[in-house]
Amino acid sequence: MIRSVIIENEKKSRNTLRNFLQKYCTDVQIIGEADGVASGIALLKKTNPELVFLDIEMTDGTGFKLLESIDDIQFSIIFVTAYSEYAVKAFKISAVDYLLKPINPEELIEAIEKFKSETDLKGVHSKLEVLLGNQNSVKKIAFPTSEGIELVKIDEIIRCESNDNYTSIYLITDKRITVSKSIKEYDLMLSEFDFFRIHQSHLVNLNYISKFNKNDGGYIVLENGKKLPVSRRNKQAFLEKLLR
Repeated sequence: MIRSVIIENEKKSRNTLRNFLQKYCTDVQIIGEADGVASGIALLKKTNPELVFLDIEMTDGTGFKLLESIDDIQFSIIFVTAYSEYAVKAFKISAVDYLLKPINPEELIEAIEKFKSETDLKGVHSKLEVLLGNQNSVKKIAFPTSEGIELVKIDEIIRCESNDNYTSIYLITDKRITVSKSIKEYDLMLSEFDFFRIHQSHLVNLNYISKFNKNDGGYIVLENGKKLPVSRRNKQAFLEKLLR
């Protein structure tokens, strides 16, 4: 059994989550519940759970405040939050698991299955480090790889290149990171940080472009000399973005 606790501000949401877990995730045992930061910290010290369902906004603070109050986190976390564009983007960038309210049973089951397959607490800590460090301004992104978690400063990413269901991330250090996520996901995450999808296969950091050449259908030249095609479909929007 997976020993877990629910730290959630709203009683109705706690009841819904508990009922869904009892119905769809029978190997999850709820050993305690709390409704705020202070009561949540006390509960964690008392119960020592493996998995915590953690609300973000609570009456006496946030779930982030709770985590910052704990010296040694020895549990995994699934965040539970009402819809917030910034919060969701922060979770995606840090690669942490989250559930949106109202909770979807299928997404809950998927989150539990993911928890079962991820037993490395070091990876959990790395993701939380990125999430907590990005609270004021997003600076890092967590890339889950076959070897663990790669923490990368966003301004050190030159480009992303699609390869079927994988994406290669190229850094200013000449390092390449390969992740099993589509380039579309990183387009959604990075579009507000001066990244632009110039082609179906290429997402680039505009800060590393040295030239656009209209010959041969149009292509860019990066500062490292790499040439990449600009698709006809994206060319106009790309040029407008470049000239702003």
